[in-house]
Amino acid sequence: MVIMKKSFLGLSMLLVAGISGHAQQQKILADKILAQIGDNIILQSDIDNAIRDYKRNEDPAMGNSLPPDAECAFLRTMLTRKALMIQAQRDSLPFSEEDLNGKLDNQIRNYVASANGREQFEQLAGKSIYQFREDMRPAYKEQMMSGNMQQKIVAGVKITPEEVEAYYNSIPKDSLRLYEAQLEIAQVIMHPKSNKDVEDLITEQLLGYKKEVESGKRKFDDLVKLYSQEPGAKESGGMFNFNRLNKQVDPAFTSAAFRLKDGQVSPPVKSAFGWHLIQMVSHVGDDAVVRHLLLIPPVSDADIKITVDSMETVRKMILDKRITFNGAVSVFGDDDIGKYTGGAYTGPDGSTSVSYDQITDQQLYKTVKDMNTGDISVPQVFQNQDSKGQTKTAVRIVLLRSKSEPHRENLKDDYDKISARALQLKQERVMNDWIARHIPTYYIHLDKNASQGCPALTPWQQVSDELEHGQQVVAN
Repeated sequence: MVIMKKSFLGLSMLLVAGISGHAQQQKILADKILAQIGDNIILQSDIDNAIRDYKRNEDPAMGNSLPPDAECAFLRTMLTRKALMIQAQRDSLPFSEEDLNGKLDNQIRNYVASANGREQFEQLAGKSIYQFREDMRPAYKEQMMSGNMQQKIVAGVKITPEEVEAYYNSIPKDSLRLYEAQLEIAQVIMHPKSNKDVEDLITEQLLGYKKEVESGKRKFDDLVKLYSQEPGAKESGGMFNFNRLNKQVDPAFTSAAFRLKDGQVSPPVKSAFGWHLIQMVSHVGDDAVVRHLLLIPPVSDADIKITVDSMETVRKMILDKRITFNGAVSVFGDDDIGKYTGGAYTGPDGSTSVSYDQITDQQLYKTVKDMNTGDISVPQVFQNQDSKGQTKTAVRIVLLRSKSEPHRENLKDDYDKISARALQLKQERVMNDWIARHIPTYYIHLDKNASQGCPALTPWQQVSDELEHGQQVVAN
């Protein structure tokens, strides 16, 4: 596929949740308003949908389980978010409609790509892309405005070493976190290139297909179903919807596609995935619908051997200090993301510090298990999934940058982690103080049943009660 792979099932559930949310709002609006702040209302369906979405994505292993008082927590969060949005409006906080439109457009592009096309997306959503985009706008705008206001409130919050130490000392010793051995790993990755004779045969084959289509002898989608090496091509006929501005689409593919007129077939086009024939189906502005046939030149054992020898040369250059490891990644590496990270291997959470059980690549696990800090492995052949989601045969050398021993959390080894938690706690206190001071400045109505058994909503309920009984609320 020319764009990154996504879960179609996940998109389906998200769209269904969004659509059902709108339907429920229409049904419940008259009799199940849980809260109102200013002109903004919160419905029972909003809470129900938020809980369903959270359950769908929760992962106890990552520490994001649904809290036991979920309804209370989500209602308080929604009240806070709407209060922050109102305050942003009061303070005339700068807001960029251009940024909002950009976020909406990016999200829509991801949805359309996941649904394998605009038409399928609109069928699933039950509305046009424009309608869906406009339905998303209020929620995205609220999220951005409240986020900007929150950033303004905590922007000046700093943490001192004394505060970090005091936070650390407040943690019971038997509650301090236990850390497994943590490793920092880096890789130089090279992809073997097929030889020119093979690529020439591929382009000749594609030119033959192009002539068959242009002569009317065969249909493009029939050729795709017979010969394309793209996953799912037989089902989709090579159909692909994309936007010219989508950076996840190979630039060579985009450039070649947008040079075509409707119905026209391109000459062979080389991308990071292989060689394509592209047929323009239709395009409007920056949006295009194409069909494409992908052939991937095979890599021979001889091609792999050439790459292994090249990698061994790179390894010797690093060991002889003629180039740094980071320099080798930048100059010789074929991994796009690695060029910006020094070839760092990242765990499931994106961290460059990983434990052994976070290394999902078993071959890499076996390699680093017996390495010492500073060691560089010999070249090894492996199957690599690149930044575009394509699996290729590759060759790498591995550097073990650092390895810590298993230990209980302490200020010497884990200061940055402890400091980050202490700062977050301080920011939360500042936010809570700000909210407590500003609650009386808003018009608030809260359903008494919604706040029962929920101490976190007590300040909101007090203001609601005062307004209900006609008492004057003094703004702070």
